[in-house]
Amino acid sequence: MRQDLGLDRLALPIAFDPARLAADLAGLRAIAWTEHFVTAGYEGDWSIIALRQAAGASRLGLTDISDPDCSDYVETAAAAACPYFRQVLRTFACPLLSVRLTRLGPGSTIKEHAHDVDETRVAQVHIPITTNNDVDFRINGGHCPMPAGSVWWFRLSDPHSVTNRGQTDRVLMLVDLVMNDWLAALLTRAAGTVPGRAA
Repeated sequence: MRQDLGLDRLALPIAFDPARLAADLAGLRAIAWTEHFVTAGYEGDWSIIALRQAAGASRLGLTDISDPDCSDYVETAAAAACPYFRQVLRTFACPLLSVRLTRLGPGSTIKEHAHDVDETRVAQVHIPITTNNDVDFRINGGHCPMPAGSVWWFRLSDPHSVTNRGQTDRVLMLVDLVMNDWLAALLTRAAGTVPGRAA
């Protein structure tokens, strides 16, 4: 669908209201977080609330990268309770796969890893909901600060990690998307805003 952009990260030309994101998150206080099933991949608290998942999935919403060949995805009760989250997801003019909130607690680390994913077919975007200045997300060893409400694409076949050295949770919305012309054009547009690259 798209050529390799030659970049490992892109800040997308989309942003969401941090206060409204945080308000929807606060409305999920009664929903239990589920410990991430790849327990060897992190230290501390890394847990998930599924917002959209494959119908009948045995580990609900816990896959790191969705299967683009699966077309049967359903919203969860958590998503139904979050009107702004649903508005956020309607922004993406491409098919949605799985969507989940991931929480990295204070003092916790997701160890360096990479995904074996066909990035011509599926893309994952990161939307920070709550964060702090002591969250250290790295890809290929380079630090990438992500303010709440910003939207990022990363080349996840490259090594990446994150450590939360702060005193508050870092909560991220991970959105898996099927690559189409709209999404390819959005990534190309974002790449054109990177200093030193032609638009």
